Amino acid sequence: MGGGGQQTDRITGTNGRFGTYTWEEVQKHTKSGDQWIVVERKVYNVSQWVKRHPGGLRIIGHYAGEDATEAFTAFHPDLQLVRKYMKPLLIGELEASEPSQDCQKNAALVEDFRALREHLEAEGCFKNQPLFFLLHLGHILLLEAIALMLVWCFGTGWINTAIVAVLMATAQSQAGWLQHDFGHLSVCKTSRWNHLVHKFVIGHLKGASAGWWNHRHFQHHAKPNVFKKDPDVNMLNAFVVGKVQPVEYGVKKIKHLPYNHQHKYFFFGKSLYGYRKVYQIPTGIYIIIWIILLGVKSHDCGVPVGRRFMESHWFVWVTQMSHIPMNIDYEKHQDWLSMQLVATCNIEQSPFNDWFSGHLNFQIEHHLFPTMPRHNYWRAAPHVRALCDKYGVKYQEKTLYGAFADIIRSLEKSGELWLDAYLNK
Repeated sequence: MGGGGQQTDRITGTNGRFGTYTWEEVQKHTKSGDQWIVVERKVYNVSQWVKRHPGGLRIIGHYAGEDATEAFTAFHPDLQLVRKYMKPLLIGELEASEPSQDCQKNAALVEDFRALREHLEAEGCFKNQPLFFLLHLGHILLLEAIALMLVWCFGTGWINTAIVAVLMATAQSQAGWLQHDFGHLSVCKTSRWNHLVHKFVIGHLKGASAGWWNHRHFQHHAKPNVFKKDPDVNMLNAFVVGKVQPVEYGVKKIKHLPYNHQHKYFFFGKSLYGYRKVYQIPTGIYIIIWIILLGVKSHDCGVPVGRRFMESHWFVWVTQMSHIPMNIDYEKHQDWLSMQLVATCNIEQSPFNDWFSGHLNFQIEHHLFPTMPRHNYWRAAPHVRALCDKYGVKYQEKTLYGAFADIIRSLEKSGELWLDAYLNK
């Protein structure tokens, strides 16, 4: 059993001790500067390692005191390599009498999900098709080349400007899905090459930060729709989402904006918020920039303004259609499958939906297996649905229009909850 001076010995390795721990002991180490995690029944002290973790310190902190096996497996395509880096952090293992899962998670469900992943790996669902991604990059470059040719040949008249803006918005949106592929390490065979190409695509085709994306986006995947852990549900007081936050804000009489009308201003406000996050510009300055650009009559500003407007909406509606209408709450310590399914839903498959959303219409499969190449999600979907049916986990699939409409309906409902709490509680 670990504690006190023995703990220091195990961590520093001064006497080679190797301890055994209960879940109760592990769960005491959850604060900054003192964080333990469990992976495959082994206990690791990651208190200092979090500062060097390539995915950022917060994602490990979100699993402090917990079993992180499923997240560990989901995010690392080369597990053997990562285990080598983890060896110096190993301080012990769970006692033999302790269950492998914490917080009374369903052991049978966890085991069946592990078996499902192994089955999909054996079926080749984690192997990419290089031609798919080459063609995807090719069509992005082709769209941008056509846009440049149109400007070169026909100038900046209003009609041509509108056409070019649509082409550029399409190219940039598709580049966004491509950088997402590389960011999730699902294209190249090694993490190193994925990271290098990701930096190029997001940095040069999109003009954003790869490091910022990694640290933020993986938190979202680790704890989707969990307040204080998923940065994507931190709306900076512009919106209240779910059923819990609106009531909290209402009871505390917080009214930064008229939240009962948020479903009306979402069309502009959320896309503005989304790109303010990407480019890390203060909200006030960003609003001023938009006002200035929208007030300029020059044709030369038509393409950047129009392209940014269309692209921002494309990005926001696609990324939010599978999350905002879903359950948004504080940490419930669910198993990986249940946590992801309660926070995500799918949009029905079609060639257009696949292309339009960068295959994020398969949001469930993407969240369960983030390193799986997106062209294989359709192969995994029937197996995931069958496992969900077996354990009574709700697997939601919607039409594209229905998903967009649900964003507005859910925001309207959250706004009503806020107003009721604000006026009556």
